[in-house]
Amino acid sequence: MRPPLSKLDIPVSEHGFYAGFSKDVAVGAKLLIMALVVWAVAFPENAASALGYLNTLILGVFNYWYIYAVAFFLILCLVLALLPASGRLRLGRDEERPEFSNFSWFSMMFSAGIGIGMLTFATAEPIYHFQNNPNVILGEVAGNSAEAVRSAYVWSFTHWGLSAWGAYAIAGLAFAYFSYRRDLPLTVRTALIPLFGKALSGRLGHVVDIVAVVAIVLGIAQTLGYGVEQFVAGLARIGLGDWLLVTGEDGNERASFAAILLALFIIVGASTLSALSGVGRGIKWLSNLNMGLSFFLLAFFLVFGSTLFALEVFFVGIWDYLRALPEISFAVWSDDGTEQGAALAGWQGGWTVFYWAWWIAVTPFVGLFLARISRGRTVREFILGAMIIPSIMCFIWFAFIGGTAIDLELNGAADNAILGVGISDQLYATLSVLLSDGLTWVFSVIVVVLLLTYLVTSADSAVLIINTINAAGDDGPKARPHIIFWGIALALVVGALLVVGGLKAIQTAMVIAALPFSFAMMLMGVSLIKAIINDSRRTAAAAAATSITGEERLSDG
Repeated sequence: MRPPLSKLDIPVSEHGFYAGFSKDVAVGAKLLIMALVVWAVAFPENAASALGYLNTLILGVFNYWYIYAVAFFLILCLVLALLPASGRLRLGRDEERPEFSNFSWFSMMFSAGIGIGMLTFATAEPIYHFQNNPNVILGEVAGNSAEAVRSAYVWSFTHWGLSAWGAYAIAGLAFAYFSYRRDLPLTVRTALIPLFGKALSGRLGHVVDIVAVVAIVLGIAQTLGYGVEQFVAGLARIGLGDWLLVTGEDGNERASFAAILLALFIIVGASTLSALSGVGRGIKWLSNLNMGLSFFLLAFFLVFGSTLFALEVFFVGIWDYLRALPEISFAVWSDDGTEQGAALAGWQGGWTVFYWAWWIAVTPFVGLFLARISRGRTVREFILGAMIIPSIMCFIWFAFIGGTAIDLELNGAADNAILGVGISDQLYATLSVLLSDGLTWVFSVIVVVLLLTYLVTSADSAVLIINTINAAGDDGPKARPHIIFWGIALALVVGALLVVGGLKAIQTAMVIAALPFSFAMMLMGVSLIKAIINDSRRTAAAAAATSITGEERLSDG
């Protein structure tokens, strides 16, 4: 049997401003992103209308696609991890061992993946589903009641559990598998080698990488958007002035234009400096710092929060979630013309389908970052480490922080102080109910600092990954102007969309950008299956299954 393809020539510029970069990918991605920014700023009403129409169309037509795609990623992960033939394969040469310790690996993985989301949604999502979820819509439980807590946690765990991390793991595994076992470039197109071969050296590969860069920018913009809003809410809580907030059309307070500019200036400046220092220094140091602060905040809720209530929702919630997972992974609700059908479809489009699109949009970023820090690990170790440990951490946060918020509302201590504020302010509101004014201020400062470290880590990781894709998979140091450009570009996208339409505008743009990459993700899964089957056949035939050199390089997947 012929050995696998272990050489893919991606044209890069040899001199000039784009030396070392694939000019077609770098320029194409920049033009698309800047066109979006100019359109949103120069024609805000037209942009909002067009994006809204496309968002409605996608959520209505492709809801089945998103649900079934993520279910496929989850099943494929479990199969590849559990099968001995695939699980024992190493992401690299057989003698290689991991570059980073388990703690640093987990810290970078978690902070770059969904660290910001935890600070917003660990409180906000259980609180929302406590009020309304499919079980409430179907009339099985009453919203805002003790009976609604279990179903609230089933859906919260669904959105932040194995399915989310399964999408990340499939992308990361595909990138790492072909890069480290075949010595192919660490870029998105590489994951499709078994299907398209050397054709990925040209325009087809350029299109794949451009789509991935645009998805990364809009996916991370969604993450940063939530972070900016919560960062500004925290600055207001610690007394930096009323000018930070304005009242939105929904009656909730949101960040003002000046506050957005200030937050983005701080975040982009710090993240650019960190990105210039690389993964082994700035990002690793920041990741370890925010993990330490995260454990401190979590320890506070473990000791002083609603501990018994949280323990109950944690263990019962995991049991309910695992029991329900096979069914809800394939459940799709469509508007059947009834009030209940419309409510179910609207809820799923606004939550599950939105989340699946969000996770898919950031998979090229998180997946490539996971691949970058996971060389030397086995397929089984990578999948189980990337799925189970982060999921459990998410469940703990949701149980102890969100559970404390729900318990305070149930027992009357909060008196609607948590339910009555926007999602960006609910964590601070929970702290204010638990603590005296002085301690509330101290812990609000801690949350603001922690949030800033997550924002910086996510932004600088995204910039480095974007430049890796633009550089045809070269993850070494790049020219400073390119790092600075993408830092500014991220800030412009987040700022422009927040000013034009708030978080809703970012959500809309992200869902649209995720669709084309979702098809690439499905092809990656098929590509990975083909490669592992062929490598197993090579191993059985005592043929080379990892990269080889010289005249032996051929083109079989």
